[in-house]
Amino acid sequence: MEMGWVIGVLIFFAFVTMMKCVRVVPQKSAFIVERWGKYHCTLEAGLHVLVPFMDQIAYKHTLKEQAIDVPPQQCITKDNITVEVDGILYLMVIDPVRGSYGISNYMFATVQLSQTTMRSAIGQLELDRTFEERERINGAIVDAVDKASEPWGIKVTRYEVKNIAPPQTIRDAMEKQMRAEREKRALIAESEGDRQARINRAEGEKQQAIAFSEGEKQKRINEAQGRAQEIMLVANATATGLREISKASMEPGGTNAINLRLAEQYITEFGRLAKTNNSVIIPADLANVAGFIKTAVSVVKDLPGAVGGIPQPPRVG
Repeated sequence: MEMGWVIGVLIFFAFVTMMKCVRVVPQKSAFIVERWGKYHCTLEAGLHVLVPFMDQIAYKHTLKEQAIDVPPQQCITKDNITVEVDGILYLMVIDPVRGSYGISNYMFATVQLSQTTMRSAIGQLELDRTFEERERINGAIVDAVDKASEPWGIKVTRYEVKNIAPPQTIRDAMEKQMRAEREKRALIAESEGDRQARINRAEGEKQQAIAFSEGEKQKRINEAQGRAQEIMLVANATATGLREISKASMEPGGTNAINLRLAEQYITEFGRLAKTNNSVIIPADLANVAGFIKTAVSVVKDLPGAVGGIPQPPRVG
C-alpha cells in the first residue's frame, strides 16, 4: 500500500512538472527564457517545452502597439505662461531581449522622457503658438523619445497632445480677445454691406438720371420735329391758300370778293378785341373802316407779280 501511494505521488509530481515545462506563447507575444539565471532564448508564438529545473520564463512581452497615457504636467511657455499639458504615447517592443535587459521598466522611462521633452518643446513657443504648433510638438517628442529608446528595443510610433489648458485668467483674456475680434469682423462686414448698398443706390440714381435725360432729350427732339412739321404744313397750306386767292382774284368779281373778305375779317377781329379786354376800343371815325379796306386793296395791287392790280400766280416751266 505504501509503495503504491509513493508511486502515485511520483506520477502526480512528474505530471505537474511536465505541465509547467510546456508553454504556449500567444500570437504577437514573446517570452524570455533564462537557464540557470542567464539568458537562454526567446520563445515566439507557438508550443514550447522547457527543461525542468533548468529553464524558467523571466520576462513576457507583447509585440502589439501600446498606448500609454502621459499624465498632465505644468509647462512654462516662452512668454512665461504656465499651462497644463497631457498626451498619449504610442510605442511597441521590437527587440524583446533589449527590452528585458536594456532597462528595468521601459514604460516608465518613455513616459518620463516624453514629459521632459514636452516641457522643452512648450518652452520654445509662445502661448498663442502652442495651440497652432501641435504637430510640431508631437514630432519633436517622437524624435527625442524614439532616439533615446533605441537601446531599449522600443520603437515610438507617434505622440498626440490631448489638452493644453492655460490658467483661468488667461482663458478669460483669450475669450475677451476673441469676442473683440468677432465684433470687429461683424462691424467690418456691416460697413462693407453699407458701402456696397450706397454704391448700388448711387449707381441706380445715376442710371435713372441718364434714362430720364435720354427720355427728355428724345421728347424735345420729337417736339421739335413736330413743330417743324407743323410749320411746314402751315407754310404749305398758306402758300396753297395764297395761290388759290391769286387765281380767284383774276376771275370776274374777284377783287370785290377780296375787299369783302378783308372787311369781314376786320370787323371780326375788332369784335374779339372788345371781348378780350375790359376796355372797348372804338375808332374815332367809323368811316376809317372803308379807308382801311381801300388801303389793303392798294397793298394787294402793289404786290410783285400783279397784273392790272391783280396778283398773278407764279408760272411753272
